[in-house]
Amino acid sequence: MASIVNNEVQLVAEDHVNVTDREADIESIQSETTSIKASMLEWRQENGRTYHKYKDGKYLVPNDETELDRLDMQHEIFYLTWDGKLGVTPPCEPGAKVGRVLDLGTGTGLWVIDFADLHPEAEVLGMDLSPVQPSDVPPNVRFEINDIEEEWLYSRPFDYIHSRIITGGISDWKKMIKKAYDHLTPGGWYEIQESDMSPAADDGTLPPEKALSKFGALIREAYVVMGVPLVHVPDLKDVLTEVGFEEVELTVFKWPTNPWAKDPKYKKIGAWNYHNFGGAVETVSLAPLTRVHGWTKKEVLVFADEVRKDLRDPKVHSYFPIYTLVGRKPLEAATKPTATEAAPAEASTSPQ
Repeated sequence: MASIVNNEVQLVAEDHVNVTDREADIESIQSETTSIKASMLEWRQENGRTYHKYKDGKYLVPNDETELDRLDMQHEIFYLTWDGKLGVTPPCEPGAKVGRVLDLGTGTGLWVIDFADLHPEAEVLGMDLSPVQPSDVPPNVRFEINDIEEEWLYSRPFDYIHSRIITGGISDWKKMIKKAYDHLTPGGWYEIQESDMSPAADDGTLPPEKALSKFGALIREAYVVMGVPLVHVPDLKDVLTEVGFEEVELTVFKWPTNPWAKDPKYKKIGAWNYHNFGGAVETVSLAPLTRVHGWTKKEVLVFADEVRKDLRDPKVHSYFPIYTLVGRKPLEAATKPTATEAAPAEASTSPQ
């Protein structure tokens, strides 16, 4: 049976919290990102933002510099959440020796680069629809541009497969999980890290009439229409078991929406997440609300401002549930034969 590890610290609100201008200064906490030159990219322009051109329309989140900076910040929040680790599986433990690693939906590639630096013995591959990863990377890193829902053409299996916040790009999670299982070595680990797009508050300070409450419902409705419903990660627990994984474990964390929490760790996560999600509101909303709900860009921006007001309010003790779901392929399991390892479908930012 799969188990649930509920890591729900009972967050206690600080008596007096003011989200100061210093805390609101995104430049003080975001990390720098290095992207490949714009001349090498093909983008779709829409509502003043850019989106991936390969598999146009597949993923509803922009891939411009604004979003890349936010993704780098989000990476740091995950790092803080896991107490300085890149995940919760044994391959992420200090001193672990790992062979081949695959990161699905790698984004800016920071997770891949950090993992490769910590594990110089590993061969680390990152896959994404957008060629936005840096070219100056460790020698054991390779990036390829591909759709993770298409067939994976690898001759050798992986010891660890990882994904983070890819739910908006997956139409069939069971198929994805089965594919990960088939491409793991016996004893290999699969780790899913996801956020729930519907914020919550345990003390009733986020009523349904708040814009922040409405946000989650509107986005979920749009993704259903687009054919990629946002997954409720706890529902995948039994799917991993059905596919054949063992040692399946679900862990639940909380990211406060501003520094309202009294606990120092969660106060810091809240301060960073205020910027992370504050920047994501427009990013995540524009395509779904204009393409599906028929809103104008101006209407989306006004709504995003209302959501950010709720985010900034220290009296609203809201948070986003963050999940990690892990499973191990049995040691006695056979590895499915795969095709000869091929080059990426469209382009590659692999070091030469």
